[in-house]
Amino acid sequence: MGSVVVPLLLLVWDSSAQLEVAVVERSGELLLHSGSPYIPAPATVGDYNPYLPGMAAFGLPHALFGSGPLTDARWWMAGAFFVTTAAATRTLVRRARGGAAGRPGTPTASRCANAPVLLRLAACPLVALPLAVGGIDLPVIGLMCWGLAAAANGTPGRAGLLIGAAAALKWTAWPAVPVVLALVAARHGRRSVLAAAAATALTVSIAVLPFLLTAPGAFVENVLAFPLGLSGATSPAASPLPGWLLATYVPGGPIIAMVLLAVAAIGVAGSLAVRPPRTVRAAADRLALGLALAMALMPATRFGYLVYPLVLSAWPRLMQVATRPGSAICRRSLDHASLSDVVRGGLSEDIGPGIVPSPGQRQADGLRQGCGRGATWAFRSE
Repeated sequence: MGSVVVPLLLLVWDSSAQLEVAVVERSGELLLHSGSPYIPAPATVGDYNPYLPGMAAFGLPHALFGSGPLTDARWWMAGAFFVTTAAATRTLVRRARGGAAGRPGTPTASRCANAPVLLRLAACPLVALPLAVGGIDLPVIGLMCWGLAAAANGTPGRAGLLIGAAAALKWTAWPAVPVVLALVAARHGRRSVLAAAAATALTVSIAVLPFLLTAPGAFVENVLAFPLGLSGATSPAASPLPGWLLATYVPGGPIIAMVLLAVAAIGVAGSLAVRPPRTVRAAADRLALGLALAMALMPATRFGYLVYPLVLSAWPRLMQVATRPGSAICRRSLDHASLSDVVRGGLSEDIGPGIVPSPGQRQADGLRQGCGRGATWAFRSE
């Protein structure tokens, strides 16, 4: 209430917001009246719309019903974040519930998991601030979490649709595509990868290609040239992170930063090929690492983008906090072995075949704890 609801109400009532909110609302108006969310010849920073066409959907309420407290784009972006994150949590709990087939009380477990996870995420200052003043990145993050959960849940088509929807909102979701495909391949095989990749490509194509083909100049100027610093206006997204410091103070710094960014991308891609993630937590950590490196090394970026690695690394861990022994979900007989296998993984994956476990690992394996009949709690370093 203190970190999100009250500040958001006061700022909406005062019509105070970051520039990105006005950009999204204007893009909704442009989409409704001209068929394109982009100004053909932007002149000032406020004229540019660096987001992909899907983001304009959050400006449609303002375009349809005019200015007002309820049509502020922040409500709809915050709502999308909470809905998608809750759906991601429910997807994982539903998979764990499948391991506890038919146990009484399990339908309530997914609802009990959502509240602590969502409240802890929203109360974090790095999440609460954008919820109150902007919130552009939060729907993207929610869709990424849901896509990871769907990939682990054995629904590759849905995972592809969700990641494609995130990629149609903002370019920051694109690194999630190879991570989700690697998770699907590791858990469900190559045929499932084809289904997920096709769903992603189809979703992005439907959302982006019509605007790219009908107004390529406006699309390139807004979505590509402006974020890369190749337009007539300079992006205000600047924080003293390593990439910005290199580009500003080192001769040839922009090239050095881009080379380091490429090396980091190749390294993360190589890790996906050599050791693909098999659990949601491992996949989320790999994606968080890649995005953290990208945000740190990009020449034009800002501290607010660190919300991506924060939520991606915190969400699966909060899932385990919410479902630890003694929690409300435990008291409703959720199968911890199933949930731990999806979110975190078991000991066997870390040990590997043919390797004798250490005494500490054997002790942890022997002392698995849980609640409810047959429930276990697995420990894992990754």
